[in-house]
Amino acid sequence: MAATLTDAGAATIAAPVKILLVDDQPGRLLTYRTILEPLGEELVDARSGMEALKLLMEDEYAVILLDVNMPVMDGFETATLIHQHPRFENTPIIFVTAVNLSDLDRLRGYKLGAVDYVMVPVIPEIMRTKVSVLAELYRKRRELQVLNASLANAHRELQEEKARELERLNASLRAANAELELRNRELLAENKERTRAERQLREADQRKDEFLATLAHELRNPLAPLQNALAVRRLREPDDHDPLLSMMERQLSLLVRMIEDLLDIARITRGKLTLRRATTLLQDVIAAAVDTARPLIEEGGHTLNLKLPESPVPLDADHARLAQVFANLLNNAAKYSDAKGRIELGAAIEGDHVQVWISDSGIGLTAEQMDTVFEMFHQVDTTVERSRGGLGIGLTLVQRLTEMHGGRVEVHSDGPGRGSTFRVRLPHAGATQMQPPAAAPKRDSGGLRRRVLIVDDNHDAADTLAMMVRLLGHETRVVYDPQTVEGEVVAFAPEIVFLDVGMPGRSGYDVARALRDAHGEGLVIVAVTGWGQPEDRQRTLQAGFDHHLVKPPDIQAITDICSKGLRPLAEGSPQ
Repeated sequence: MAATLTDAGAATIAAPVKILLVDDQPGRLLTYRTILEPLGEELVDARSGMEALKLLMEDEYAVILLDVNMPVMDGFETATLIHQHPRFENTPIIFVTAVNLSDLDRLRGYKLGAVDYVMVPVIPEIMRTKVSVLAELYRKRRELQVLNASLANAHRELQEEKARELERLNASLRAANAELELRNRELLAENKERTRAERQLREADQRKDEFLATLAHELRNPLAPLQNALAVRRLREPDDHDPLLSMMERQLSLLVRMIEDLLDIARITRGKLTLRRATTLLQDVIAAAVDTARPLIEEGGHTLNLKLPESPVPLDADHARLAQVFANLLNNAAKYSDAKGRIELGAAIEGDHVQVWISDSGIGLTAEQMDTVFEMFHQVDTTVERSRGGLGIGLTLVQRLTEMHGGRVEVHSDGPGRGSTFRVRLPHAGATQMQPPAAAPKRDSGGLRRRVLIVDDNHDAADTLAMMVRLLGHETRVVYDPQTVEGEVVAFAPEIVFLDVGMPGRSGYDVARALRDAHGEGLVIVAVTGWGQPEDRQRTLQAGFDHHLVKPPDIQAITDICSKGLRPLAEGSPQ
């Protein structure tokens, strides 16, 4: 059944997608159709905004090519009505205009849902490329929907098969138990010679119970969420260098990052983006960045020279985010260099900082452009021969992410046609801060078995954290309902409380204040939250928390809190 669904879905995905062409001028519609027909897609014409809305109510379109200047209802008004409808709020729109728009007009279009602009006179290759990319994204989205349906069907079949298997096993066990019960009654009636056999049967019955307990455990394991399974395996086998495990962890992290990339600018602007810092090597970060940028470098036939220190350069950084900084700079150098250009990436240690530079032989910058190159939505060269689309956020991300790492980025150019050099300056972690490969979390060396209460309305999060703390040798209890925390504290008398901040009905801040009022400084309260900005840490401190852990909490931080004692070593915001 799953195969049939997949085959049918593949046929649907391979079919041409519909593209809506909206323009009040028949000649321009004919031009669009002539340009786009080589794509092999189904092209539908609309001569006004109202006709376009009517067609949208009748069918689904992968992309809308929309003229800005139309009588009665212009392109902006049409786009507004389209995206106000829940069905079409994510349908991509490419505006076509013969008028040079101001930045405010462009920003207005982007707010209305435009993904790009095409200027008249139309360059066929540009229009065809933009539309083909959006059509392919639409196909990928449909492919994902089909795969999800296939996966759900396969999961349902697996569950049904497991249920049937469990029922067969239970029937077999019931029959075995009935036979054992009959045999035990016979043995009790026999002489001393049969006593030994009776004892053996009881031992066999005990082994059966152990087998059933083990079987139940193993049947539950595959149902655990993937991320929790990876975390628990890494905790239980921290020295396991299985490349498949590392690959799964990297790819899971990479997929999450890829999905969130488009939201980075909004998150940074609102102060919502946090870094996952760890000790990493500059050489590893640059290797990841080069791998990311290599396709664009090779496409342009550019020569890339690396000049890196021979000795390892440790950094306290978010590996993926810092790699994104250098990858964006390499992509920028490749985009704005003529074919077969030269790109150099080098690094050098300067005191307690490390400087990384990326130079190119590209189009260069004027003094005015150097002042504005890091501004959001700013693009240095929008000429057709070098335009590669995009919203102009790459260098803005470079600047913001660098500053979040405690560094700064600068640009220098000797002028147009003379290339550019971007320099990133970052704090150097120092060789003494390099940590050896993660070792297994040690149980409390002092032999202290602490009582730890875990409060979280998310059952998976609470149970996983409880498992970690229990593996460290401590006694734990879990509370899912924040309304019952005080009663559990009285009954269990915990020394430490790991408390989720965001819970429905009653926040962790309210719970922390109540516990602090009732138990004073004798109870250590640890915030476990997805918020990690300085203002979030200050808020937990004011609510009475002693520590602040960002989800997913670091196992070493949990170990230190449980084993060393309790209060932060220094005054200030929670750890």
